[in-house]
Amino acid sequence: MSDEELVSSIVGADNYSVDLITVATALHWFDLPRFYSIVNRVLRKPGGIIAVWSYATMSVSPEFDPILKSFLDSTQPYWHPNLKLILDEYKALPFPFQSVGLGSESETIQVDIPKEISFDGFLRWVKSWSITNIDLLPEKLVKEFEVAWGGPNLIRCVVFKAFMLVDRVKK
Repeated sequence: MSDEELVSSIVGADNYSVDLITVATALHWFDLPRFYSIVNRVLRKPGGIIAVWSYATMSVSPEFDPILKSFLDSTQPYWHPNLKLILDEYKALPFPFQSVGLGSESETIQVDIPKEISFDGFLRWVKSWSITNIDLLPEKLVKEFEVAWGGPNLIRCVVFKAFMLVDRVKK
């Protein structure tokens, strides 16, 4: 479901008729005042929950992680300003809701998400970023990643470093 379809489906909901709203890796693109207004209108009171999460990077290995960090640091000038919320792990995200003990405004919960991926899967992940509309992956860098990965055919268990907030609407 696209962001626009999601917002349209929520906008059409009756007042106080929704128990849970979730947003995965997209909240930084929303018009937050508009979205939060809709959340406050449609979430059931008391008790309606909003849960949001995303991730900024992954951890692969002691050999690989510094190369990935250097790459991320070098690409920051090309990121859309909204992505600063992701890079800051939503700690600067205005989140005007009542804490349920799973993070709160400026204090996200950290979650490690392990996943097995191939080197090709890693490259597809990087190429999916909005910054890779320009060529930020020259062959020399791809080769450096490949060597640190352990070769192009190795499947690795990586850990996506996620963060989340789960709160409820204020009464």
